[in-house]
Amino acid sequence: MAHPATIAIGGDITVDRMGFGALHIVGAGASSFGAPRDRAGAIALLRRVVERGARLIDTADSYGPYVSESLIAEALHPYPAGLAIATKGGLVRPSAGRWDADCRPAHLREACEGSLKRLKLDRIDLYQLHTVDPRVPLEESVGALAELQRQGKVRHIGLSNVDARQIARARAIATIVSVQNHYNLADRSSDPVVDACEKAKMAFLPWYPLHGRTSARRIEAVAKAHKATTSQVALAWLLRRSPAMLPIPGTASLDHFEENWAARDLALSDDEFAAL
Repeated sequence: MAHPATIAIGGDITVDRMGFGALHIVGAGASSFGAPRDRAGAIALLRRVVERGARLIDTADSYGPYVSESLIAEALHPYPAGLAIATKGGLVRPSAGRWDADCRPAHLREACEGSLKRLKLDRIDLYQLHTVDPRVPLEESVGALAELQRQGKVRHIGLSNVDARQIARARAIATIVSVQNHYNLADRSSDPVVDACEKAKMAFLPWYPLHGRTSARRIEAVAKAHKATTSQVALAWLLRRSPAMLPIPGTASLDHFEENWAARDLALSDDEFAAL
């Protein structure tokens, strides 16, 4: 069954169903810390992503930190019409092994200003609260983003790493257009959130969409039938899972990006989807 080719975010941003996550273009390794070893390669990759038709690039001030946003501006500014840039604030990186929550309103205001400067933007298309800080009431954090929106610095507000109850609390404070949670074939703990997003017409951006696999035998059988890779099948499953789904697979490799991008054309049958 074919899946919709595009998705609307907030009613006024329409993008391809496959975005690009800009976490892995920074320092090598799982820590994603520091500058890339191949800066020219990272720039070339970002430009290829846009050439191929991706219309949403997702980043965060904590990627590097600050490196991913700066690379995006270096590669793509002035941005082509129709390209949406999404970034996040609320996590800080004092060292390679740490991702510390800081969702105080004062920090979020400072983080947003920094992202605007690095991205060379007057307004960020989608600004997402990167996490929920247990030390700060969620209402205060979301309220800060709502104020940034009123000031014209943020077009739309999204959330990340939240549950259905937290989404409801945030929606009482501001209009929320997207949620970004860990979700893939192997980790479906956010199933209720996916369903809530679909019902409320919010986009769901699964991070680490290729992190983990379901039954190797099943996914390999589907991949063989389509002459595809197991990663392509995993992405096709996400696209079929819900019309709210907007995968943002990231990579530092041109070849891996092309492989992921080709998954847009892989349509799973009802039986294949059910088997996975």
